[in-house]
Amino acid sequence: MQELTPRQIVAELDNHIVGQDDAKRAVAIALRNRWRWQQLPEEIRKEITPKNIIMIGPTGVGKTEITRRLAGLINAPFIKVEATKYTEVGYYGRDVESMVRDLVDSAKNLVREKKRVELVDKAKVRVEERLLDLLVPPPDWESSYQEPTEGEQEEDSKERYERTRDKFRKMLSKGDLEDKEVEISVDQKSSPVQVFSNMGMDQMDVDLQGMLERMMPSQSKSRKLTVAEARKVLLEQEVEGLMDKDAIAEEAIELAERNGIVFIDELDKICASEEGGSRGGDVSRQGVQRDLLPIVEGTTVQTRSGSVKTDYMLFIAAGAFHRTKPSDLMPELQGRFPIRVELQELTRDDFLRILTEPTSSITMQYQELLKTEGVKIKFEKDGLEELAKIAFQVNQTTQNIGARRLHTILERLLEEVSFDAPDLKTKKITIDASYVQQKLHAIVEDEDLSKFIL
Repeated sequence: MQELTPRQIVAELDNHIVGQDDAKRAVAIALRNRWRWQQLPEEIRKEITPKNIIMIGPTGVGKTEITRRLAGLINAPFIKVEATKYTEVGYYGRDVESMVRDLVDSAKNLVREKKRVELVDKAKVRVEERLLDLLVPPPDWESSYQEPTEGEQEEDSKERYERTRDKFRKMLSKGDLEDKEVEISVDQKSSPVQVFSNMGMDQMDVDLQGMLERMMPSQSKSRKLTVAEARKVLLEQEVEGLMDKDAIAEEAIELAERNGIVFIDELDKICASEEGGSRGGDVSRQGVQRDLLPIVEGTTVQTRSGSVKTDYMLFIAAGAFHRTKPSDLMPELQGRFPIRVELQELTRDDFLRILTEPTSSITMQYQELLKTEGVKIKFEKDGLEELAKIAFQVNQTTQNIGARRLHTILERLLEEVSFDAPDLKTKKITIDASYVQQKLHAIVEDEDLSKFIL
């Protein structure tokens, strides 16, 4: 984990997310506490658990983006799950423990990428030897050796072979043989028919799919490729062969236990509001909360890689809480999310900042996309202000979808340009306030129309 201070973490988040300072501060402190926790002696560390967070706010204000960027800063295992896809055990659906299994899979991917970087140099040496074997196949020494009188001939042929191999090695390193074709063998595992559905099978500790794959015989297929293409295929084979799967699984489990971040979205959807009573799906919702409680409190979950403890994972939950409130959750579950952060609705000024400030702002994305067609888009200040004004206005008069409204508006604004881009004679387009009004004024004025289009 990088030793980032809370102030540095917030500064990194500011590069991508506008506003929501309270939420940024809360997650920055939580992340720094993870680092502080790792510096403690073992006996003290056992007593301290992460302080989980609930983010409260409407859709499109940055809840998911803050958490995703946070995990990216420390290269930690991270998964985003929706609370609504889980059901109480006994109902048709995924059980809550599957989120931990998904987190371990994410950790394994991170460890594999790390190991790949470490092993790639060693693998490249092996790939070079394999390519030389394909380009200069070694002669069959045993068949050529029949009589003692041929011993000297065998030594000469060995020397000639080594000299030839060295010549090809030099040519290979210079790149002179990249277009030469070689024939390589590629292992292809026949995929067994998936009889069982994933739904409702998550509680099974046995890797049934893996067992079936191991039972099916692997098949080799010969392919003719250029040296450049074969090098990539052989490199993947060698890296895979050098990896210790057991060591990767052990490291992944430790990484998930110490640094894992689980983002549970739509938490408000499993609340049973007092107004709605306990009819309908509320029975299952309460069951999901009961099943979620031990995961957040700390328990041991069986995965294909081994047993995983959830005691020190960081859980960040989020929800709009329009019709419900956090106090509608089970008291025990509320207690496991002691930090509450309320995210604010986006204002017109926020929309303007979103259009201009982030390092990969949405306006920059459209400019780069259309630049591939030779079209240069220039956004004037008054044009950006008009876009921000329209986004805010449409969110107020129709459904408030936060910053995602900018995507719908810009798609509508640039629809004609995107369609005609390859054939445009004028390759420079300036987007000012009048251009925006010309393209969007009629839709914005008609409230019924804007509900369908924007």
